[in-house]
Amino acid sequence: MYEASIQAKITHGRLFDLKPEKRKALLVGTYEGARAKEEANDQLDELENLCKTFGLEIGEKVAVPLRGIDSATFIGKGKVEEFRLLVQEKDFDVVVFDDEISPQQQRNLERDLEILVIDRVELILGIFAQRAKTKEAVIQIELAECRYQLPRLKGRWSHLGRQGGGGGGGAGSGAYSRGGGEQQIEVDRRLLKRRIDQMEGELKEVIKNRETQRKARLRGGVPTFAIIGYTNAGKSSLMRYLTQSDIFVEDKLFATLDTTTRKYSLPNKQEILLIDTVGFIRKLPHLLIAAFKSTLEEAIQADILIHLVDASNPQAFNQAYASLEVLKELKADKHPMITVLNKVDQCEQRIIIEKMKLSFPKTVEISALTGQGVDNLLERMMREVSLLRKVVRLRIPQSEYALVSELMKEGKVLSTNYDENDILLEAEIPAELEHKVEIYKV
Repeated sequence: MYEASIQAKITHGRLFDLKPEKRKALLVGTYEGARAKEEANDQLDELENLCKTFGLEIGEKVAVPLRGIDSATFIGKGKVEEFRLLVQEKDFDVVVFDDEISPQQQRNLERDLEILVIDRVELILGIFAQRAKTKEAVIQIELAECRYQLPRLKGRWSHLGRQGGGGGGGAGSGAYSRGGGEQQIEVDRRLLKRRIDQMEGELKEVIKNRETQRKARLRGGVPTFAIIGYTNAGKSSLMRYLTQSDIFVEDKLFATLDTTTRKYSLPNKQEILLIDTVGFIRKLPHLLIAAFKSTLEEAIQADILIHLVDASNPQAFNQAYASLEVLKELKADKHPMITVLNKVDQCEQRIIIEKMKLSFPKTVEISALTGQGVDNLLERMMREVSLLRKVVRLRIPQSEYALVSELMKEGKVLSTNYDENDILLEAEIPAELEHKVEIYKV
């Protein structure tokens, strides 16, 4: 019974304890140097969108100049006192930091401000917890939540030590209660670690099933395109337009958490698979990258990436490069990639589009909402597919049968004949294997 209550406490974090009428938020960003102030304000605008996605009311946004990070409170005693007065004056219910703060800093800030204090990581985890639908997404989110909360358990039981100081038990009673609190932390920590182990086991099973599905797709030889990009760039809208399927679309950050795969036939009748993936974001918590690795691996394993960028957003460049940083972390940045500038019909600064076209090769302009430019995208997709596989005629000695086996496994054998000690093959093979058979070409 107790274990279930701990699980509920972690899965439904402190943000979920806020009452609907008590959700007024003070947003805090930080910067070092005058030049960084504009970027800090841009990131606060994004933090505002994240807060609105969760359901918080935005009271005020403040960008704080920092000379250095204070180990105790992140922002320093002077700023803490300013915020304490501001919180009292304007009756805020929660303070949201755009930066990741340590468990100790979080505890100290909550003690001094006497209010709930969260950071960007906890906010994004809360949004993900709200929007997770499939079993896999639920497991991934809870796993990330548990890993995030594990080093923060100490603050959850500080009330036990405070209770011990009151009443008539004297010093002995206080010491006993503090010990009880410490014991309770160890119990919680043990239960939480057990839950993490359990979820990791469940996730391994899900990953195994996903790997089986992926191998089946590879054996089918159907090229795969993963639609990747910043959250709210229009990935699901593009998927919906192309496949004419009833895919959920919403103008909110992280509307899609689960990968969706759909078959699609290009104009030349080439069948492909389209995979819609979870959106990226600046400062995407490493906890989430780790938890969603199995989902994000769809992008790693895809033959071709469609990198969607919201061209109407003034931060299009920063968002595009943030997506590329996540791809680098996943070691998927070397895949063939088409950069698709979406929402061009809403773009008020044409110079953004021209700069993007100079910075990114294979760039196509579209509107996933109206279909503008989609024909050009399909043409580019057909061209990329044609580069994936090559039809080759080979004469391979039977002594090199291991190579023949590899070609059968990775490619598609069109015809086979034998001439004395040689195997004559006509095969369609992945382009990356072509160098292995160069010397055997007829």
